[in-house]
Amino acid sequence: MTGMTETLRVAGTAATGGLVLRPWRADDVETVIEAYGDPEISRWTARPIKGAEDARCWLDIQRRGRENGTRLSFAVCAAPEAHAEQAVYADRSGRSGRSGRSGRSGRSGQSGRGDQLGSLEGLVLGNISLRWTDASGPGSAEVGYWVMTHARGQGVAPRAVEALSRWSFATFADDGLRRIELIHQVDNLASCRVAAKTGYLFERLLPAEPPYPRDGHLHVREAD
Repeated sequence: MTGMTETLRVAGTAATGGLVLRPWRADDVETVIEAYGDPEISRWTARPIKGAEDARCWLDIQRRGRENGTRLSFAVCAAPEAHAEQAVYADRSGRSGRSGRSGRSGRSGQSGRGDQLGSLEGLVLGNISLRWTDASGPGSAEVGYWVMTHARGQGVAPRAVEALSRWSFATFADDGLRRIELIHQVDNLASCRVAAKTGYLFERLLPAEPPYPRDGHLHVREAD
């Protein structure tokens, strides 16, 4: 069974470059180590990454999530200038990628070789993922993300969250996806701002529970 190979592209603006959201790859080890070496990323995450072995484990989790249909993780990359004007919420073939829940673990969007992506992406800026659990079922998912030090202050997180949210509601509508949750600790003010910018409304306060030491905010976006 092979995982989805969707690559999402987000148009740039007058002030910012475009984005490419592509699946994480086995050769992204050093990028993951660099990201989790940043205290502003590691403080909000439950899984510490101390070296190459931890990074490979993390990447393997992302790969297996694609294969079993429980998680879609993307490296958020800068789009080369030649592609920055494109605004595509689709796979490399330009299709919307509507393949149903089975598509998360199927062959949707496999219109090109993965090694062709190198010409369509630039520096890795961050990570974004959408995950499902047995408890939530197909109707609800959770979005999570982080942005690397060199990319902060450029609107990367809200643009990536908006793109993935729109694409996910369209792609998995037939599976019944109607709700995406965004959860963060109460002192993560940056994530609160991202939620507000992308239409995730505050729903309720979540009590602290391991491994997170503080209460959390639950924000929710419903399908149109």
